[in-house]
Amino acid sequence: MPLLLEQYQSDIVPALMERFQYRNPRAVPRLEKVVISSGVGQASEDKERLEQTLTDLTLIAGQKAVPTKARKSVAGFKVREGMVVGARVTVRGARMYELLERVIGIAIPRIRDFRGLSPHGFDGRGNYTFGITEQVVFPEIDPDSVKAPVGMNITIVTTAETDEEGRELLRQLGMPFATD
Repeated sequence: MPLLLEQYQSDIVPALMERFQYRNPRAVPRLEKVVISSGVGQASEDKERLEQTLTDLTLIAGQKAVPTKARKSVAGFKVREGMVVGARVTVRGARMYELLERVIGIAIPRIRDFRGLSPHGFDGRGNYTFGITEQVVFPEIDPDSVKAPVGMNITIVTTAETDEEGRELLRQLGMPFATD
């Protein structure tokens, strides 16, 4: 069992029950999934870059990443409907907690000039999204094999009903938010 999951069950659930006055432990917000997505703008011209992004996301998440396709044609970006424009991977269960342990404990502290994550990345329903500009902050990625840095968005989906509940859940899990 991942350490973060044990911490959630033993420490965070009682703390959130007390803070938000939940009567039932099942009402306490929990993590549902973590989605890592990356856009590859030059995917149509450079297939190798798309393959590298898929490989990197697979290494980071520990499960196979899938290519994403454009839903609409956009002439200004030279994108046609159905073209591969990025990659994503969705992680759930124990693997999700292991991934979050690595993101919070290893990857985020390795970001250059890091002063905390923005507390404004919530969507109104307790889900949080933040971006990472380079994939080399993850220890699974060999910096020598990276030809071009690829940024990625990480979305943490929770069962929280408000941003305040979601923010407190992530803060208790160790997410380093910047102070306003």
